Amino acid sequence: MAVIGPNMASYDLTPRVAPNLDRHLVFPMLEFLQERQLYPDEQILKWKIELLNKTNMVDYAMDIHKNLYHTDDAPQDMVERRAEVVARLKSLEEAAAPLVAFLQNPNAVQELRADKQYNLQVLKERYQIGPEQIEALYQYAKFQFECGNYSGAADYLYQYRTLCTNSERSLSALWGKFASEILMQNWDIALEELNRLKEIIDSKSFSSPINQVQSRIWLMHWSLFIFFNNDNGRTQIIDLFNQDKYLNAIQTSAPHLLRYLATALIVNKRRKPQLKEFIRVIQQEQYTYKDPIIEFLACIFVNYDFDGAQKKMKECEEAIVNDPFLGKHVEDGNFSTVPLRDEFLENARLFIFETYCRIHSRIDMKVLAEKLNLNYEEAERWIVNLIRTSKLDAKIDSETGTVIMEPNEPNIHEQLISHTKALSGRTYKLVSQFLEHAQTQQTAR
Repeated sequence: MAVIGPNMASYDLTPRVAPNLDRHLVFPMLEFLQERQLYPDEQILKWKIELLNKTNMVDYAMDIHKNLYHTDDAPQDMVERRAEVVARLKSLEEAAAPLVAFLQNPNAVQELRADKQYNLQVLKERYQIGPEQIEALYQYAKFQFECGNYSGAADYLYQYRTLCTNSERSLSALWGKFASEILMQNWDIALEELNRLKEIIDSKSFSSPINQVQSRIWLMHWSLFIFFNNDNGRTQIIDLFNQDKYLNAIQTSAPHLLRYLATALIVNKRRKPQLKEFIRVIQQEQYTYKDPIIEFLACIFVNYDFDGAQKKMKECEEAIVNDPFLGKHVEDGNFSTVPLRDEFLENARLFIFETYCRIHSRIDMKVLAEKLNLNYEEAERWIVNLIRTSKLDAKIDSETGTVIMEPNEPNIHEQLISHTKALSGRTYKLVSQFLEHAQTQQTAR
């Protein structure tokens, strides 16, 4: 994808994310940007054509060209390119036909076993299908993907992996299957493919550590489609991105991914321990990478700048609603809302309130309402509801218009248990890292 110029919409991460995606995965992002009208429609169409020129989706490219230049005729080079694609598709279809016919025969497929070498022998002896036809199936599946037939590509790539004995080719097919499931929005199946890829990436011996890090970066970028469309995705993204190897890859090569980890931590109330650990990462990165959501957390937990946090909340809202992964709209009757934005703002106010309360014993309601970006009545209702539904030890003095915090010193035994749990977790982590290192050294020998 071409680099977006200096007039890019505020906080748009598309130029950073797109280079780490398959070009087909960039199309949903461009559709979102077009719907949100973040860029001129003409510019979006040009980017689409630029992407399509490197695929086999020629008909789609021709339609966009006609729309962009207001013409009924496609350029001659596109017409010629279409003829080439059709001819090549027919040729690959013929080459893969024997194996495709075999795979479409349920009785024949039942003869196959988990042993790939046995399967290859059966195919060769009984059906005269050899390595050439298996390779043809891969090329046919890949071509189908480039044509935009993601369903067909997913099926053929799955079948290819059951027969392929080349680990590199099998890994390539798995990436293709993963992309196909994402593009078809089969989130549960895509999550299964993600876990398969992660297992391979973490266990595979790469030619260089850089290649392994790059594979992790690709996996994290592709996973954004799943995690923000899956019911449990906000927990799963924390589990993946917060692992040492993946977090190190983010910090060294893809700091823009911190936006998504930070967002998941903010809206996930059960992950406060991980949030505390993440604050240390923010302290390391706050001067090297700028993002409103990262800066919001820095304002509250690092700098205790509540005025700055209030300003950042507005920027965070804009960043979320204009982000292809975070800004998903849901139609509710005659209204359109962004659920993640609403959850984010609610939890962001809670962070401001809790932190502010920890350093003040008596708080002016007018001041607090201002810091929460609410009017006085809204702030009062919000705080009353918070006191009722949480263990917050506070009360509202209506006469003076203040919130009075009750002292709540933690029990010494609770502190001891908390610190012991944290120590146990760190010890387990160190032992795991030591055993992994020892196993790596043993394998190297």
